[in-house]
Amino acid sequence: MLVLLIIFMITAPMLTHRIRIDLPQPNRNVQPPLNPPEPIKLQIRADGSIFWNSLPVTISELKAQLAVTAVKNPQPELQINASPNVEYQNVAAVLADAKGAGLEKIGFENTDQGGG
Repeated sequence: MLVLLIIFMITAPMLTHRIRIDLPQPNRNVQPPLNPPEPIKLQIRADGSIFWNSLPVTISELKAQLAVTAVKNPQPELQINASPNVEYQNVAAVLADAKGAGLEKIGFENTDQGGG
């Protein structure tokens, strides 16, 4: 039994494999924008209605707004606030439209105040 323990103690360190990973180096020359743009508040209600910064928009108007926003430099963040009762397909459609327009900064707002 002691022999098996010694063999295991000798061979175990040899079984570890090292993988070389080239991590990206930080670019210290990149400056954050001095005046970052205001984030866009996009609200999706349970009935499927969409509000762009508190203004109601149709799907076609939303697509046009997303296309205009995508070409801005720097690009503002799209903050989506979906009602807890909204159908997932409505949120997925908005996400697909935003991604298709070329928006890169998309986030979700959590307005749940519950403690559970």
